[in-house]
Amino acid sequence: MTTRRLCNDTVRSLPASVAIPAYDRAAVAPGIVHLGVGAFHRAHQAAYVDDCLAAGETGWGIIGVSLRSPETRDALTPQDGLYTLAVRGSDGEALQIIGSIQSILVAPEDPGAVLAALTDPRTRIVTLTITEKAYLRAADGSLDEKHPDIVHDLANPGSPKTAHGFLAEALAHRRAAGTPPFTVLCCDNLPANGATLHRLLIAFAKLRDDRAAASGDALLAEHIVDAVAFPSSMVDRIVPATIDADRARIAGELGVQDAWPVMTEPFRQWVIEDRFPAGRPAWEKFGVTMVEDVRPFEDMKLRLLNGAHSGIAYLGLLGGHATVDRAFADPAIREFVDRLWAEAIPTLPRDAGLDTSAYTAELAERFSNTALAHRTAQIANDGSQKLPQRIVASAIERIQAGLVPEHLTLVIAAWIAACEARGKDLPEAHFTDPLDTALAALGEQPTLERVAAVFDLAGFASGKPEKQALIELVAAHRVHIRQGGIALALAALGKTRRA
Repeated sequence: MTTRRLCNDTVRSLPASVAIPAYDRAAVAPGIVHLGVGAFHRAHQAAYVDDCLAAGETGWGIIGVSLRSPETRDALTPQDGLYTLAVRGSDGEALQIIGSIQSILVAPEDPGAVLAALTDPRTRIVTLTITEKAYLRAADGSLDEKHPDIVHDLANPGSPKTAHGFLAEALAHRRAAGTPPFTVLCCDNLPANGATLHRLLIAFAKLRDDRAAASGDALLAEHIVDAVAFPSSMVDRIVPATIDADRARIAGELGVQDAWPVMTEPFRQWVIEDRFPAGRPAWEKFGVTMVEDVRPFEDMKLRLLNGAHSGIAYLGLLGGHATVDRAFADPAIREFVDRLWAEAIPTLPRDAGLDTSAYTAELAERFSNTALAHRTAQIANDGSQKLPQRIVASAIERIQAGLVPEHLTLVIAAWIAACEARGKDLPEAHFTDPLDTALAALGEQPTLERVAAVFDLAGFASGKPEKQALIELVAAHRVHIRQGGIALALAALGKTRRA
């Protein structure tokens, strides 16, 4: 086995079948800071930026920031930021070396270095893929002002821990220095993600302003409202977790070691609201859709792709299916997904020109991709943060239309059942959720009371008159799951009555 490492010195010696950066990396200047350098970013936004760099737009190199772990930095720094993107379809695999990430910073180790990158006048865009839970929202969707990291950042603005803290401090520094603000581009699966982050950051800035009022510097929130753009975006690409077998296979293909290659599918999509006062790459040349309003695309993706993914994950876990393609090949789950889509599609905007038939046909092909091995346990993580926008919103709208969200509510019941199955039918830490401690503390309760307690903990349908109807439907599904597993729950669809 080779001990040579992928890096600037070895990239030119790779096999001709491997695509390598078609530009001089030394001539690239940083223009984007990305918070949350995970596998999805490296398979999606970084790949699009790589295309732009290859086209001669050399002012858009990426400085990556890990807000928690040094793992990605430790893997990629010895490789000069290079890594392999393995695009895997059922008909084969194509390898590409991505060179758009210039360096990676680890925020807990050196917050000052992160702030320096954010305040650099060359930084014109800050992108984020920090996952839903890192936005630190309370159950009602507002900023969780009591979260320990928010409390810390308010008391220690110069050494923040959160994305809110870093963005606020950097924007304050840029304002004081007369440097124009960067554009903040959220790429996480949040409804109206740009507007959501805008609202949360203003709430954080107001808390900062309240503390700074005594010094006469209390205008940050106003500055963010007036001067900072927060375009919303929709991102889509399936990115399974990389495993050791992937690393070994890629090393064999390259002839050098790559500590952290990324696996993905051929499909990719990025839809962005075109509001970038400080400039942007010409992403539209490489398949990005620039629009005035991203919401219809976002809703379709969240409710049809992400909603189906959650359903496949939790039903798949309960049915013993380790990967999406295996679960989707189960005839009962396949039929369930079709009926889930049939419930969700009427909740989408009808005047936006969405082709849901073509979209779901494409999703079915993607879910059937046997080469990806997308683990159901990976998708299952953080369900309490994901289900509100993927499932609950659609279910509420169906009830408002006088329709029963039977398949949608089964996804919620399957999530509850999968959480309860850990340490029993599933491994103890098979997947995680921010509510794990609170869920474990509930103890034994009658089904209806337990489902109501879970809804309260997760903030599902909080303040909505449809909440009780949802609870009763979920409770009925939970009874079926406890009596006969997912086989009975799926067989009972069409016969469900409120508990």
